[in-house]
Amino acid sequence: MARVVVTGGCGFVGSHLVDHLLRRGDEITVFDTGRPAADQPHTRADVRHVSGDIRDPDALAAVITPGVDTVYHLAAVVGVDRYLHRPMDVIDVNFSGTRAVLDLSTRAGAKVVFASTSEVFGKNPAVPWDEEADRVLGTTSANRWSYSTSKALAEHMTFAFIRQHGLTASIVRYFNLYGPRQRPAFLVSRSVHRALNGRPPIVYDDGLQTRSFTYIDDAISATVAIGASERADGESFNVGGTQEIPIRHVVELIMKLTELEGGFTRIVTKERFGDVYQDLVRRVPDTTKAFDLLGWKCATDLQQGIARTVDWARGARWWRELPDGSPD
Repeated sequence: MARVVVTGGCGFVGSHLVDHLLRRGDEITVFDTGRPAADQPHTRADVRHVSGDIRDPDALAAVITPGVDTVYHLAAVVGVDRYLHRPMDVIDVNFSGTRAVLDLSTRAGAKVVFASTSEVFGKNPAVPWDEEADRVLGTTSANRWSYSTSKALAEHMTFAFIRQHGLTASIVRYFNLYGPRQRPAFLVSRSVHRALNGRPPIVYDDGLQTRSFTYIDDAISATVAIGASERADGESFNVGGTQEIPIRHVVELIMKLTELEGGFTRIVTKERFGDVYQDLVRRVPDTTKAFDLLGWKCATDLQQGIARTVDWARGARWWRELPDGSPD
C-alpha cells in the first residue's frame, strides 16, 4: 500500500486516477475545492477528502507530509472557456499552486507527477512533437496562450526543483483527453452532451483542424506507470493517441453514435472571439519515449472510446443536466 495525494482528485482526470489507485489498494488523500462526481464508486470512508485552495500552502501542508510516497498534481484551471474569460485564475492557480506542491513535496520527500499539457508546444507546425520539440506561441495579448504559458512555466519550475533541490518528479503531457465525467466544455464531451440533449454539436471554422485523442483509461494507465517507475524520474512524457483526425470527423462520428440527425453548428472563430483566441491547425504527439521507457501506448481507438463515452452519458442524467459551456 502506497500513501498517495491527488490534487484535483475530484476533477475529470483526478477522479479516474483515484478510482484506479483505490483498486490498487493505495491510501489516498484527495485535495480539491470540489466534491466527487456523482457516479464515483468510492465513498468518504474509502478516501480522505480535504477541501482547500491549491494556492494555500498552509492548507496543502496538512496533506503533503513526511510519509507520503507520491503526489499526483492535477489541480489546474483547464478549458478554453475558462482561459478566455479567466486568464488571471489560470495563471495564478497553475503557477502558484504548482510552486506550493513542489516545495512541500521536496520537504516531505515525496515523488511528484505533474500533469501538464500538449498546449505547451503551442502552434509548432513540425508535428508530430516529441518531448524536446520547440514551443511556438502567439502574442501575449491573446488570452489563448495563458494556459500554455502557465503550464510551461510550471514545467520549468518542476525541472528546477529536480536539479536544484533534489526533488523526484516526472511530467506527463496529456493530448486531448476524453471520456466519462469530463466537463461538457471540450470537443468530445460537449458534442456528446449537446447531441444527447437534442442540440447540434459545434464545429469551429471549417473543422479540418486535426487532433489526436486519448481515452481516459489510457491516460490513467500512463500516469500510474510514470508514478511507479524510477525510469520516469526527471523525465517528461507525451501521453496521447497518435491517430490524427479532423475535428469535424469526430463530431460526425458522435452524431452517428448518438443517432442525432441534421448537421452541426459552425462558428467562425475570428467573428465570435476576435483576437483573444487562436486555433491550432494540427496537434499530434510522438509517444516513442513512453513506449521505450515504460512500455506504454494507447490501447483504445477513437470509435471504441467515444462509444464507451456515449454509453456512459446515456445513463448519467446528472451529467446531461450540466451546462455545456457553449458560446451560443
